[in-house]
Amino acid sequence: MTIRLRGHHLLCLLGFRGMGYSAAYAANMARVYNRLKDEPHTPVTIVAGPDELCACFPADEEPHCENASVARLDRDALAKLDLRFGLTLPWSAVIARVRAGVEPEDIGTLCRTCQWRSYGVCEAGVRTIKEGGRLPPLPE
Repeated sequence: MTIRLRGHHLLCLLGFRGMGYSAAYAANMARVYNRLKDEPHTPVTIVAGPDELCACFPADEEPHCENASVARLDRDALAKLDLRFGLTLPWSAVIARVRAGVEPEDIGTLCRTCQWRSYGVCEAGVRTIKEGGRLPPLPE
């Protein structure tokens, strides 16, 4: 089954370590993450706007999935990866694009407004991929 992801979430997944906006959001993200980790040939369709991760954004939080600033993050990530909306490709091909075209320090620019950036996990995730690694198991 194809997973629908927006542009910037392609990078977010590299740094996901179990944190999220809520327990339900983190559990949903862990489900997607583990599927991609365990089945790297899973097809991913790049969507404009809310995706499978946004679906579990907490109702009691200020919604941002439709904001122009988030759409800009998507466009910037897709430009860096040389991808486009509507494209379907295996997750392993996304990883190959990261390995070929993204540096850990790019996260500072691409994800400049992200509240999770200060943890440094996304830079570490990109570094792991650049070094030939895969998505690591999530912390217990």
